[in-house]
Amino acid sequence: MKRLLTVFAIFCIVLECFAWGPKGHRIVAQVAYDNLDCKVRKHIDKVLGKQGMIYLSTWPDEIKSDTIFPTSFDCHYQDLADGMTDEQVVATLTNYPNEGGNLWMALDSLEVVLTKDKYCHDALVFYVHLYADRFCPMHMAHLDDKGGNAVKMKWFGQNTNLHAVWDSKLIENKGFSYTEYANYLANVYGYDYKHIMQMSEEQTLLYTYHLTDDIYAYQEVWSGNAYHYAYQWSEAVEYQMYMAGLKLAQILNQIF
Repeated sequence: MKRLLTVFAIFCIVLECFAWGPKGHRIVAQVAYDNLDCKVRKHIDKVLGKQGMIYLSTWPDEIKSDTIFPTSFDCHYQDLADGMTDEQVVATLTNYPNEGGNLWMALDSLEVVLTKDKYCHDALVFYVHLYADRFCPMHMAHLDDKGGNAVKMKWFGQNTNLHAVWDSKLIENKGFSYTEYANYLANVYGYDYKHIMQMSEEQTLLYTYHLTDDIYAYQEVWSGNAYHYAYQWSEAVEYQMYMAGLKLAQILNQIF
């Protein structure tokens, strides 16, 4: 088991960027927790503590500057070149790219760990966190702009960047707590529950990749109006979080 975790750690090197902010990660974890099979929920509570899956969902970001996992930074993202064909994008799930991060490799490695040891606390926490990162558009951003961090923006008069807007600012804009937001997502987007649950990993990957392309295309014509940007993209970020939570629950139900 130590060897497997060491292999996982070796795959990861440093980059200064985050995916969903703390609220986004808790929202995804809450949606997933609400959709776990009863038996699986009890098991995960035993490993992580009561609702620990939600409370610890931000931990892999919080310890990025700690020496406990000093090489985990680039496991949080997998930037891809723009203009790839669907076949090329899907191929990256198994033929890991040599650049742009190690998110797919990290998730696969963690699944191996959890399949062998269903009580591995750290592997489970990292898996919950990184699987949510998989649905953050700016963690499938273009290779040349540091995950959107280099794309400067103004957000209601404050200097920011494209990555931060999709990490947290769009989410914070509504003013919900993470529990309110999780309930809201289930109520508003629950109509698509069956469709999402039937989507394959390849289909969710392509959905996010094409959304990322749309975000970049919109950036070229954006007027700078933050109100309009929030109106334009709020549903997209919400659907991504809801989809992430459902698919996380689905795969945890399979693993455990």
